[in-house]
Amino acid sequence: MSTTPILTQKRVSNAEILDLMKNASLKDLGIRATQIRDALHPSKTITFVVDRNINYTNICWVDCKFCAFKRRINEEGVYILSFDEIDAKIEELIAIGGTQILFQGGVHPKLKIEWYEDLVSHIHQKYPQITIHGFSAIEINYIAKVSQITIPEVLKRLQVVGLSSVPGAGAEILSDRVRDIIAPKKLDTREWLEVHEEAHKIGMKGTATMMFGSVESDEDIVAHWEALRNLQDKYHGFRAFILWSFQPNNTPLKEEFPDIKCASSHRYLRLLACSRIYLDNFTNIQSSWVTQGPYIGQLALLFGANDLGSTMMEENVVSSAGASHSMNEKEMIALIKDLGYNPAKRNTAYEILQRY
Repeated sequence: MSTTPILTQKRVSNAEILDLMKNASLKDLGIRATQIRDALHPSKTITFVVDRNINYTNICWVDCKFCAFKRRINEEGVYILSFDEIDAKIEELIAIGGTQILFQGGVHPKLKIEWYEDLVSHIHQKYPQITIHGFSAIEINYIAKVSQITIPEVLKRLQVVGLSSVPGAGAEILSDRVRDIIAPKKLDTREWLEVHEEAHKIGMKGTATMMFGSVESDEDIVAHWEALRNLQDKYHGFRAFILWSFQPNNTPLKEEFPDIKCASSHRYLRLLACSRIYLDNFTNIQSSWVTQGPYIGQLALLFGANDLGSTMMEENVVSSAGASHSMNEKEMIALIKDLGYNPAKRNTAYEILQRY
């Protein structure tokens, strides 16, 4: 198979990727995805970032059926972290050489733009060495609604005080048929894409995600990839794509569809390879070891991934649904070297900070 750089190859059509998803052998998919990845990253470098996922609140009105983390505003166990509590978490991250916080919460029904401005400004001024990668599309959308301002204004005001980039959370599957089942109160496909497009317009980069394994079809998955690829063609604003599997335990969706099980590792690797083949304008694809575990996370590096993602010093959302994998910097370096690749610590912008 040719190792011609991917952007000079013929673009894979929806029909072609559907055929590969259904009929290609897992081995052949891995070979093809690895060749594409190696053409994009010829130095055989596999990256990772040292960061912490800070969930500033678990209060959320959206009631997604796949979420075990959320709490309604009057439920027991609700919280909003104080600035002092957030500072303590950031200082623990800095102590281990961390450079980024993934900052997300539930969609709080009462917090307005001024609260978020104060929070981001506080972090950015006190810890300028830390990149703030924060607020999902629905958080941005709802801040605009509750504050009675536009989405571009929310993004610009947060960018001014220190927000660097926007994570891809909340995409799930960009098919309104699926979204109406698993998260009927959440943004529709057009609205999710709108938030990211407005961010890209002002030079704010982000990531794109997909959660598979709920009630979607192969055709829904391809529609999701197509929406991302089309937006990426316009601005090239997505730094990476992250594929992760639905964790059904403790979720309302599991109660509604009791036959739903965790997707197999075979299915994950198959879809990961297909995403690398189809998303020809994405430079970086992350391994989702948080949902798959460290060793399938390592195997993902043979199916198109070039990044192990985050050391994830703290994770609350996926673990609420029963997944409880962890990995530190030393373990990531060992897994990468074990496959003959060159490990490197990066920052949010995928700039190399240290090679090992």
